[in-house]
Amino acid sequence: MLKIYIKYFSDDVKRLEFVAGRSDWYDLAASETVELKAGDFALIPLGVAMKLPEGYEAHIVPRSSTFKNFGLLQSNGIGIVDNSYCGDNDLWRMPVYATRDTVVEKGDRIAQFRLMKNQPEAEFIEVEELGTPDRGGFGSTGRK
Repeated sequence: MLKIYIKYFSDDVKRLEFVAGRSDWYDLAASETVELKAGDFALIPLGVAMKLPEGYEAHIVPRSSTFKNFGLLQSNGIGIVDNSYCGDNDLWRMPVYATRDTVVEKGDRIAQFRLMKNQPEAEFIEVEELGTPDRGGFGSTGRK
């Protein structure tokens, strides 16, 4: 089992836990209340810093209900936290863009993360042809 050292920035931040059978992502909650107007950008603090194991990174994404409940879009699409971001003040945050006026209350679960192994090094070999059949181009599988 992987061991991850975690620093919580306050005693009332919900402790992370794995809920077997429900999801293999860990939920993250806002560690302070943030009020946004439509068009605002914010870095919402998530209340934790972690020392990830060597060879791993965390991928942070919105929970499936984040847009519906708060009208927030994660502004960088996906957040990548590598294992060098591990200092005592390296607070995890979620960069968001508000599509409507909203308030994220302290303790609201707005993000989730999972651990991923770092991508292996690859050698790219340039060729004139790949020698495999085309699938039909971008967006070729249809809508339904």
